[in-house]
Amino acid sequence: MDLDDVWRTIDSERASLADLFDDLSPAEWETPSLCAGWRVRDVAAHLTLAQMGLRPALVESVRARGSFDRMIRDSALRVGPLPTAEYGRRIRAMVGSRRTAPFVSPVEPLTDVLVHGQDVAIPLGRTRPVPPAAAAVSATRVWQLSFPFRARRRLAGLRLRATDSDLVLGDGAPVEGTTGDLLLLLTGRTATVGRLSGEGADRLAAAVGRRDDPMRRTP
Repeated sequence: MDLDDVWRTIDSERASLADLFDDLSPAEWETPSLCAGWRVRDVAAHLTLAQMGLRPALVESVRARGSFDRMIRDSALRVGPLPTAEYGRRIRAMVGSRRTAPFVSPVEPLTDVLVHGQDVAIPLGRTRPVPPAAAAVSATRVWQLSFPFRARRRLAGLRLRATDSDLVLGDGAPVEGTTGDLLLLLTGRTATVGRLSGEGADRLAAAVGRRDDPMRRTP
């Protein structure tokens, strides 16, 4: 994918997420997401902050005393509670914009919408397809970065191969699945581990447990 394709996918995912949020019942807003300790409402609040400016980010960092995990958690919790219609409105307002939060590439907001879209959809029983090409770009980025997911360390000794794209990461015992399910694995989610196969699949529970995902921390 080139940069324009990345942004087109971000726009599409944001628009569809806004539509999803517009359709939620009061009970669904309070449903626990895949992020431990986070309701659907809290994940939605986090997604509204994708274009946080440098000054607010610095203020949040100081409040969190330099802890990235605490900054992510507390900044999202400070957004809400909002009227439920406001979450979708704020996310939809970002469609077409090319702004990012400070010090991140466009692949980070792509990863956010892909992964957090599943964090919401899976526990709600909503079907939300993950585009394989976009998920491959995000998965590769997550694999390359040591922080915050530490995927290469957690999944050392495994060879991840997608069944719906050309994504291949790592070396060792094979683990196969859709690119979307592998992306969730790389970012520390366990919800779709049962859909993965291969000789390395029985090692995944322990590997995923060694995670450092700030969106899975209890607020």
